[in-house]
Amino acid sequence: MKTKRWMATCVVALLSVAAVLAKDIRVVVFKVSQMHCEKCEKKVKDNMRFEKGLKDIATEVKARLVTITYDAEKTNVKKLQAGFNKFKYEAEFVKETKKGDQKTDKK
Repeated sequence: MKTKRWMATCVVALLSVAAVLAKDIRVVVFKVSQMHCEKCEKKVKDNMRFEKGLKDIATEVKARLVTITYDAEKTNVKKLQAGFNKFKYEAEFVKETKKGDQKTDKK
C-alpha cells in the first residue's frame, strides 16, 4: 500500500513539474523612436519592468529597439505595447518569436 501511495505521489510531482516547464515564453521586438540616449534607455527599462509577465528586457539604443521576453500566459503584445504609452513613448511592433524559435515572425 505504501508503494502505491509513493508511486502516485511521484506521478503527481512529475506532472506538476511538466506543467510548470511548459510555459509559453515569447520574445517580442519593438521599435521605440523616442529612445535616443542612455537616459531614454533607462526610462524604458525602469518603467517597463513593472509590466505583468515580463521576464527580461534588452535595449539597443542606436537601433532604437527594445526586446522583451515575456510569459504569454500573463500578458500579450498589445498589453506590453500599451505599457510604453503609460510613460508617453510609442512602441512600433517589429516581430514576435516563441522562445527558442528565432525564425517565426508575426506581423
